Amino acid sequence: MQKKRSEMVETQIAARGVRDPRVLETMRAVPRHLFVPPAEVAFAYDDRPLPIGSGQTISQPYVVAFMAEQLRLTGKEKVLEIGTGSGYSTAILAALAAKVFSIEIRPELSREAKERLEKLGVKNVELRAADGYRGWPEQAPFDAILVTAAPEKVPPPLLEQLAPSGRMVIPVGAFYQELKVIHRQGGGYTEKSVLPVRFVPFVGEAEDGPPPARDPATSR
Repeated sequence: MQKKRSEMVETQIAARGVRDPRVLETMRAVPRHLFVPPAEVAFAYDDRPLPIGSGQTISQPYVVAFMAEQLRLTGKEKVLEIGTGSGYSTAILAALAAKVFSIEIRPELSREAKERLEKLGVKNVELRAADGYRGWPEQAPFDAILVTAAPEKVPPPLLEQLAPSGRMVIPVGAFYQELKVIHRQGGGYTEKSVLPVRFVPFVGEAEDGPPPARDPATSR
């Protein structure tokens, strides 16, 4: 499998412009085949997403690497991930940052990811089964935030939890989606679209919309 990982990095990732040596080395090291169902192991290093159950997918290797590179991690950061999924991206982030907090709305996926990460000896992660719309406020602020499902609009609580000079990488849109890099600096945020993508929808409160504010004059 090591040979397949090396080929994946050279032909699918480095060949498309990912240059960060730490990202490339991590993609060579993390065993992607351990994060997919048994029926998909033979395809683990193919240039495409794969189903992982519960209607979810493990992203295409290039997209995982590209998103990680956009965060510009040095190894000192505290990272929030929304959408643990299989745990593969979580493992990549854990190798690139100091600490990763990852939220998955589907308890069964969170449980399976926890088991995989424990077997691989990944210790600098905390997982939570919850709706990721409101982030993880008690651990905020975060130096970097990675979102692996697409809301139609960027959730305001995630923006608020981004540290000064922090970066968020998030797919945004309904049918047509753009991967956006949001940089918090000064008193505001800058945003740029860097790649057309296709992610599963961001479900939960982002899908339903936050509850309407109650009128204090009529609330009881």
